[in-house]
Amino acid sequence: MKITLTYPKVLTSTLTSFALSLGLISASISTAMASPGHGNTELPSIGKQGKASQISRTVEVNLEDNYFSPETISVTKNQTVRFVIKNSGEFVHEFNIGTAAMHAGHQKEMMMMTEHGILEVDKINRDKMMMMDMGDGETMSHDDPNSVLLEPGETAEIIWQFPEAAELEFACNVPGHYESGMVGEIKVGKGQ
Repeated sequence: MKITLTYPKVLTSTLTSFALSLGLISASISTAMASPGHGNTELPSIGKQGKASQISRTVEVNLEDNYFSPETISVTKNQTVRFVIKNSGEFVHEFNIGTAAMHAGHQKEMMMMTEHGILEVDKINRDKMMMMDMGDGETMSHDDPNSVLLEPGETAEIIWQFPEAAELEFACNVPGHYESGMVGEIKVGKGQ
């Protein structure tokens, strides 16, 4: 008889941290177990940063005051997409590719950015970003390959490869924006 034990995510994270502190697990393993979000360059469940030489499609996305245009984006498995993102609104907005759970976690970080004066309604105080302590020696650089944070009138690009079918969203996690409907769906088809 084979018995498999599963532990809650919090316990697993705590045990991993404890083992790391004792030097029982290498840093490369801890990086692979890190939760998707700030600081990761590859997010296995949602895709990874794509290469410019592999772009097969460009999608323009406008960030308006509390909605995206378009609201739904369809891609195929293994497709590399260049997203050209423009903040056409009057407020700071974010374009972030992830799952609903990832967005929920990231919203807490964005709230901290607001509380520390990094995010204002229409301005990003980027000079304060690197000074904000997120705990464990981490700072909030907001430079992940699956996300951009833009002031009104700014434009940025993300190149993203979608390697597998997944339930994805693109969202603005500035406090209150997701809740007011600033979220869209990414449909990943079977493709190649």
